[in-house]
Amino acid sequence: MSDNSNQFLDALKQMQGVEVGSIVEVEVLNVEDGQLTVGVVNEGVEGIIIKREFTADRNANLQSLVKPGDKFKALVLRKAGGDKENGEFFFSVTRLKEREAYSELEKVYAEGNTVEGVVTGAVRGGLLVDVGTRGFLPASLISNRYVSDLKPYIGKKMNLKITEIDPNKNRLILSRKDLIEEEREEAFESVANQLVVGDTIEGKVSRLTGFGAFINVGGVDGLVHISEISYKHIDKPSDVLKVGQEVKVKVIGIDDDRRRISLSIKQTLPSPFEEATSELHEGDVIDGEVKSLTSFGAFIEVASGIQGLVHVSEISNKRVEKPSDFLKVGQTVKVKVLGIDPSDKRISLSIKQTESDNKSNESRPRHEDNVAKKYMSDGDNGFALGDLIGDQLKD
Repeated sequence: MSDNSNQFLDALKQMQGVEVGSIVEVEVLNVEDGQLTVGVVNEGVEGIIIKREFTADRNANLQSLVKPGDKFKALVLRKAGGDKENGEFFFSVTRLKEREAYSELEKVYAEGNTVEGVVTGAVRGGLLVDVGTRGFLPASLISNRYVSDLKPYIGKKMNLKITEIDPNKNRLILSRKDLIEEEREEAFESVANQLVVGDTIEGKVSRLTGFGAFINVGGVDGLVHISEISYKHIDKPSDVLKVGQEVKVKVIGIDDDRRRISLSIKQTLPSPFEEATSELHEGDVIDGEVKSLTSFGAFIEVASGIQGLVHVSEISNKRVEKPSDFLKVGQTVKVKVLGIDPSDKRISLSIKQTESDNKSNESRPRHEDNVAKKYMSDGDNGFALGDLIGDQLKD
């Protein structure tokens, strides 16, 4: 065939609409291993679609995906060079889908909407996501906290935000973190508006760290600092809590600016002071051990780990210059409970009032005891005043 004839055919093909970059309808003529032979419908032009230009699945079997006679749209990539290829074209289905996908994704990006994608693989630095075309989700944008293991995300569907899109460079950057932050903002506003500092609510342990436990309350994570988990010392939160555990928490702080809710588990429980003093009442006389002496009084242990103060003025009826003149550390003494202040966790005690009580009993006239015994049997709670006076007059 002469050069003039080839030029004529090329010009005819272009007139018929088969141009590089155009979209044409093709019909499968033959399915071979690794490529398809196709013809442009109503154009009399043939070409080739290699496997990677038909499917992104490297393991796919073309014979199971397509058969002769199938028709579909394809993008004209380029004209094949060389006499052997006889002027045929190369076509692509995957790039046409990418072009169409990018067109839709640009609209989504412009409107600030989300796109649903499926994670197809994990690579160094992030995840590959199919959103009609391949996008990249950096590891730093997967969540609002650090993600070390990417494998559990493979195969999962997720809603994503587009942070960068450039069809010319085939560049599509996605983010899940931005969406999580937006959802967290909305959830925080909803939950925070219903909570008041001091509220006691139910929650579930969602995450444990070295410094505390995150508790999900109404869809928002609040933090229980390690110091607010228990009244007892704990080395790490996982020693006493586990993920998924339901717990009762008290709201101890709401920070609108930082979007944080501070919680406490221990403040929902009786304190050691409350437990130790639950059966202790004002006026009770009990034994205690002198734990320390100061210039203003003595500290007496009245329960395990619980101490009360005997002020210097309550040590003795005698004048006390120094508590150490009357008491010594380790000594067991009787003390009377003068008062209990749960809010300040203070117990006021007296030694001298136990001495006064004893002396009062010792100085009581014997004839009163005799009268009492005469008119009070084991089952009596008291005696009649008239009976007492009458007997005294007779004597």
